[in-house]
Amino acid sequence: MQYSSLISYLNSFVTLAPEEASELEKRVTHRAIKRRQYILSDGEVCRHYNFIVEGCFKMYKVDGHGKEHNLHFATENQWITDIASFHAETPSQLYIEAMEPSIIFQINKEDLIYFYERSIKFNRIFRVMIEDEFVQLQHRLLQTISSPAEERYLEFMRRYPDLFNRISSVQIASYLGVTPEFLSTIRKKLANT
Repeated sequence: MQYSSLISYLNSFVTLAPEEASELEKRVTHRAIKRRQYILSDGEVCRHYNFIVEGCFKMYKVDGHGKEHNLHFATENQWITDIASFHAETPSQLYIEAMEPSIIFQINKEDLIYFYERSIKFNRIFRVMIEDEFVQLQHRLLQTISSPAEERYLEFMRRYPDLFNRISSVQIASYLGVTPEFLSTIRKKLANT
């Protein structure tokens, strides 16, 4: 298994002792995920934090008209989960779907609490991770309500530079809250400047 990427990621926050890394390896689940396979669906309770070893995922909501609204993309060495559903143990309103064949590690709530209670390092790592995601979410919300679509597109390019060859324009447009046609107009305008 490719535990090294997960251990390296965690060590970027606080270095784990060998016994902590060994215990983590015993408590995470390794999964291979097919393209278009869901690791969470609307109505399910989110039971895992998901660390991406290989692949790309999207988290989205489908509205009453069947329209998809992308909230988040995650690729290698990133986490993806519905934090609200996970912590409150309530049904999710979101989907998390693999956009390409992927490999993930999953940790459930019981095991995460085990680490929180036994190691201040895990408390610190996950607190900082969630704080960083909250800052990103706050930034995105402010952009959505106060920035024109062109600026949101440029910010998307900055935040997700490796995604352009991995996801469709339709997915990007959904994330930005614009139509694919309007995204095409933005791209043409930027190409001509």
